[in-house]
Amino acid sequence: MIQDVIVKPLKKIVDERGCIMHMLKATDPEFKQFGEIYFSTVYPGVIKGWHFHETMTLNYAVIKGNIKLVLFDQRENSQTKGEVQEIFLGDKNYCLVTVPPGIWNGFKGIGLEEAIVANCATHPHDPLEIKRVDTFTDQIPYDWNIKYE
Repeated sequence: MIQDVIVKPLKKIVDERGCIMHMLKATDPEFKQFGEIYFSTVYPGVIKGWHFHETMTLNYAVIKGNIKLVLFDQRENSQTKGEVQEIFLGDKNYCLVTVPPGIWNGFKGIGLEEAIVANCATHPHDPLEIKRVDTFTDQIPYDWNIKYE
């Protein structure tokens, strides 16, 4: 695992009416502060990446569908500098993933349906503190293709 990244299983409370899906409370140890919450969707096979935030912490959960979230640590003083981490989350693995500032991240829709990704961020969106590179850059040692092992 990449240093400072947190993966926490979340609860789904299911009954005959539907379900409640917990994500993040102000009393959770992962909670730092509230900036904004937004939802994005991704179609199967589509990749959204790469980006990192200089000051913002991201808190991802997938409330419908499934994604492969990929993280790359390029922080100078990190014990895990140069490491890549894959996390599959969504219907098959409902969890919260906390991504600290400075971690490159991107995700790919997997499965057969559009995925809905929730992000509870510590700061409102600021285009000046986000950095982006091309999805298929050589700067990040990752191949987005399906791996048949």
